[in-house]
Amino acid sequence: MILKCSNGLKRSKHALLLLLLSSLFIIPACGQGKAAVIGGGQIEDIPVQMEEPVVEEPPVVFKAPLTGLPVEEPITRRPFAVMINNAPAARPQSGLGQADIVYEVLAEGGVTRMIAIYQSGDEATRIGPVRSIRPYMIDLGESHHAVTVHAGASNDAFAILQQQRKEDLDEITNAGAYFWRDKSRKAPHNLYTNLEQLLEGAVKRGYATEQEEAVPTYPFRNEEDPGEGLPAGQVEVKFQLNNYRVTYEYDSGTKLYKRFINDAPHNDLDTDTQLTAANVVIMGADHKVLDDVGRLAVNLETGGEAVIFQRGNMIRGQWIRKSGDIIRFVKDNAEIPFYPGITYINVVPNEPGFDSRFTAE
Repeated sequence: MILKCSNGLKRSKHALLLLLLSSLFIIPACGQGKAAVIGGGQIEDIPVQMEEPVVEEPPVVFKAPLTGLPVEEPITRRPFAVMINNAPAARPQSGLGQADIVYEVLAEGGVTRMIAIYQSGDEATRIGPVRSIRPYMIDLGESHHAVTVHAGASNDAFAILQQQRKEDLDEITNAGAYFWRDKSRKAPHNLYTNLEQLLEGAVKRGYATEQEEAVPTYPFRNEEDPGEGLPAGQVEVKFQLNNYRVTYEYDSGTKLYKRFINDAPHNDLDTDTQLTAANVVIMGADHKVLDDVGRLAVNLETGGEAVIFQRGNMIRGQWIRKSGDIIRFVKDNAEIPFYPGITYINVVPNEPGFDSRFTAE
């Protein structure tokens, strides 16, 4: 006897059979990026295409040649060495906080002058007051392959500039258009410029504004380097006159030295912030008085004693100079690295003894 099913029952059995058959062909993917598939009674492993992880390239880090600080793009601009007035009437100055390196040296009469080396600073930053130049100041600026910037010169310095055809920008003789006077201050302590104006002046004079050869640089420590030397959180520098007494105090929070002059903070006029340095150098050099005015010859060639202050420590060493190079600082015949940041180099007389020119504690 043949049983006949209703149409609804036939459809249900048909659907159930299809469901059972389809489940035989599907096995979840598992293990090691493979999927197992059943087909024709055989099992085979088929690799699953995995996406390769995206590896990001580390960002390229550029560093300023004279400070070792990170910058957004390579710096190839030629430096400028600006003579900065440091007479009491010229303080506070503008733009020293934007310099890469600052030298402080004696001029005649016991006053000091500052030679500020600019390469990585903001072009719009006001710099000054600008003052006159001396032969050893020309030497310091040119050691960094810089265009020297000044307002006038001693007779000896003017002769060097003219006879040797030095590349300089002088407000008095060849570049007055690239300086200006601030009427809120009294002359001669009111002459200013900026890097934008100096670059225009250099182009006008036909000077190179990009490095024709690499600017000499110092070695720099890693920021995490613990450094070396004996503890010394403060140093006072004595050039000659009491009203040019400079003190540097170490701030462990910023890892910088704050600069004071005559016990008062030495601030920038335009930003009202205190001047700071990552490295402070004191170097002794022979000074010779040349005339009744007190003009000096400063020996920056033969080397001598030096002390370097970094991260609250003092390192005793020496300074040396090779022809065509910057002044370098060594200990045990190895160059002492600086920490990234601004460096102040104080050039003091050797007489009556190098150690008499500073007090560290």
